Amino acid sequence: MAGGFPNRQAIAALQLGQLRQLLAAILPGNAFYQKKFAGLDPAVAGLDDFSRRFPFTAKEELAADQRARPPYGGNLTYPLEKYTRFHQTSGTSSAPLRWLDTPESWSWMLENWKEVYRAAGVGAGDRVYFAFSFGPFIGFWLAFEAAQQLQCLCLPGGSLGSAGRLRALCENKATVLCCTPSYAARLAEVAAEEKINLHDSTIRRIIVAGEAGGSIPATRRRLEQLWPGARIFDHHGMTETGPVSHECSAQPGLLHIVESAILAEVIGPGGAAVAAGQAGELVLTTLGRTGSPVLRYRTGDLVRPVYFDRQPCACGRHDLGLQGGILGRTDEMVIVRGMNVYPTAIEEIVRGFAEVAEYEVRVDKSASLAELLLRIEPQAGCGDPAALLQRVQGALQAALQLRVPVALAPAGSLPRFEMKAKRWKFEFESGGEVS
Repeated sequence: MAGGFPNRQAIAALQLGQLRQLLAAILPGNAFYQKKFAGLDPAVAGLDDFSRRFPFTAKEELAADQRARPPYGGNLTYPLEKYTRFHQTSGTSSAPLRWLDTPESWSWMLENWKEVYRAAGVGAGDRVYFAFSFGPFIGFWLAFEAAQQLQCLCLPGGSLGSAGRLRALCENKATVLCCTPSYAARLAEVAAEEKINLHDSTIRRIIVAGEAGGSIPATRRRLEQLWPGARIFDHHGMTETGPVSHECSAQPGLLHIVESAILAEVIGPGGAAVAAGQAGELVLTTLGRTGSPVLRYRTGDLVRPVYFDRQPCACGRHDLGLQGGILGRTDEMVIVRGMNVYPTAIEEIVRGFAEVAEYEVRVDKSASLAELLLRIEPQAGCGDPAALLQRVQGALQAALQLRVPVALAPAGSLPRFEMKAKRWKFEFESGGEVS
């Protein structure tokens, strides 16, 4: 039985038991949640009771806590000597959050990463290539160690450049590639420059994360064209939570929450749960990361839930689905002449043009109304860049009902990304720019 649950009732019963154990474990020693939950009766009657009575946790609270109690803050359930792992967030929108884990919490996250691999059909005998540097970001380490425990051959690409990684990937006959969607595209671009034929590649799965691209249809199609014979497999997670979801084996573009370990809610602007198919913010509780948990954590990720209450998903799972993966972030939406524009919408349109090598969006907020400018860099073999510009501009107009100016960028001028791409540039009245 896929997912291991016969129905939603079984999922809820497991989650409630884990939640009660978590509260009993953290409240005696976790200073952050002791203060936050002061005065609340920790006896939880059910999951609805938990959602009704317990407050949300915001990233800003965790950051303020770490500033007040440097360097790690008070969200530690045990004495510091019990912790053996250190990681931190990327810090793309604010100062990085530092995160510590006990061996037990680390093992819990490894089990969740194994669920990602199993859902992707990855296991013993696979050769997994990790095309990134091993810095303090948590995902690299979890992905590597989880693959090792599944008896995969693990191939690190740490200090190599893109050409070196491609050669190592091919020479070692890797069957699985782990990277961001942007970097999968970049590797294909370098392969063309280096005369490496990816038709000969043994890669059958490309597991992507760090960006929304893996669940965007146009980006998926583009990557699968660039890597013939490989299926793109999306998942997502956070430093604060560890692995959260994995792509459905039967429905590409649908992510299933790992509900054996994560309690998920999807809320509207007022904090109430949203109906199936409506966009809302993803809120997460890590049920087994006892050493440094988050409870009702507002991720800022916008999702569209699919509830499998009566019938299972086509893959057999009853786990909560997210249609289209991560649609965007609550702080990324730009209102342009009364229209809500998300980065994922722009990417879906631009990646529909194979002649576009890379792109960048400039958001001018210096006036009362925000304005967009899209810069596109044509592929080297593009015969008519001016015609491409007109076609892209027309597609934006048709899809968004907005006229978005499009400009051509010289070949090789736009940045390429190994980690999370930063294609949106914001310009404000002060003249400063925030990427």
